[in-house]
Amino acid sequence: MIKVGIIGATGYAGAELVRLLLGHKEAEIVWYGSRSYVDQSYASIYQNMFQLVDATCMDDNMEELAAKADVIFTATPQGLCASFINERILSSTKVIDLSADFRLKDVAVYEEWYKIKHQAPQYLEEAVYGLCEINREKIKTARLIANPGCYPTCSILSIYPLAKEGLIDLSTVIIDAKSGTSGAGRGAKTDNLYCEVNENIKAYGVAGHRHTPEIEEQLGYASGEHVTLNFTPHLVPMNRGILVTAYASLKKNVTYEEVKAVYDKYYEKERFVRVLPENVCPQTRWVEGSNYVDVNFKIDPRTNRIIMMGAMDNLVKGAAGQAVQNMNLLFGLDEAEGLYQAPIFP
Repeated sequence: MIKVGIIGATGYAGAELVRLLLGHKEAEIVWYGSRSYVDQSYASIYQNMFQLVDATCMDDNMEELAAKADVIFTATPQGLCASFINERILSSTKVIDLSADFRLKDVAVYEEWYKIKHQAPQYLEEAVYGLCEINREKIKTARLIANPGCYPTCSILSIYPLAKEGLIDLSTVIIDAKSGTSGAGRGAKTDNLYCEVNENIKAYGVAGHRHTPEIEEQLGYASGEHVTLNFTPHLVPMNRGILVTAYASLKKNVTYEEVKAVYDKYYEKERFVRVLPENVCPQTRWVEGSNYVDVNFKIDPRTNRIIMMGAMDNLVKGAAGQAVQNMNLLFGLDEAEGLYQAPIFP
């Protein structure tokens, strides 16, 4: 059995990790880390785990945990994993970080967008960006994996085939994205109160959301060119889900069949990316609770633009599910182990 430790087990992403790993045939959770709830029963924090998890929360001593676990998930705020990580830890265990600490290769870009000093820039080059569909082979041999952000995962997977094949003008990309409130975490914030969110939709982080450089960097790797784009997220009154609608100008006239062939080239054999039939738009309800990403596109010949769409669960493929997928690759397991759940409906 793979011995798993979770630091940040009482946040939404951490709790989703617990839920998924309880159904994993090859994994055993040995450490439920939570700075806020040390010595408190895990099931008293998440009552859905009553009689399923008989464990108390421990602290965030990553060095002690490294001696007990084969892999550590850090579902923590930005800056925490980087402040803990060192060579002793990485020599003893694998680390899958769900924060943004190791997603960006340029420390100056990280510090500019996240407004904190990076505590471990020496590991930025080594860290592997854990988008399994793109970096599968690199992930298999990594010590440190940077689990992608939720918005970037959906945005990149929706756009990637066309960026890789050079079919779109990347200087024209506009991404309109919407997310459920769980994406903001479990912390008490006025903007996330029921009365603030219910019956409302709003844009936030306009022209400055910190997931922007992550999307630009990865699409830049795909296309081989520098990418600058507009990314605007919105908060919608639902618990889970992300919907991305992205727009770009086409470099040449293409047919539906030609574009579909491009998506199939990259995703036909992918377990968790589903390219939908023609004229079927992705919806969050059809991926909720699962590790699936539904993608599709629509060509607009009137404007010579293409609309690229994607939907996924921000807590599963956007966080915990992708982290488990990365763990499976690290340990040579079936990539879908622990992730067989069909989307839930209603």
